[in-house]
Amino acid sequence: MPLPAPYGTGLTHMALADSFQEVLDSLPDDWTDLVLDLRIFDEERYVDAAVLLTQVNAQPYSKADWHFRLLVAHRFGHAAAAETVKGTLELLDREGMEGEIVIRDVHEGRAEVVQMWGRPESVRQDFRRRRNL
Repeated sequence: MPLPAPYGTGLTHMALADSFQEVLDSLPDDWTDLVLDLRIFDEERYVDAAVLLTQVNAQPYSKADWHFRLLVAHRFGHAAAAETVKGTLELLDREGMEGEIVIRDVHEGRAEVVQMWGRPESVRQDFRRRRNL
């Protein structure tokens, strides 16, 4: 799978939310989950950033170059919704916190596992149609 252009490179010349939207726009429609690292330039504001990032369950690093790991889900999964991550990054932008994000991993083409035992065939067909399976 070819990765989007910003893979492994920091996006520093925009607000965090705009950088994140650029990442989302570069992904194919069938992406399922995304792993990002976030660095805050002013380390004295780390705690303030951590408080805001609790909304997306950011995982803090200790003694690393990058401060937080963000797990983002597209349509399903055990991660923060892309819309919520963007909104949280907008909060950081409004607070004047500058930083950069970098893509660490992208997965695409997956479908959630749903127990279909006992469900009518129409439900199974609808599930396959909606997920392009």
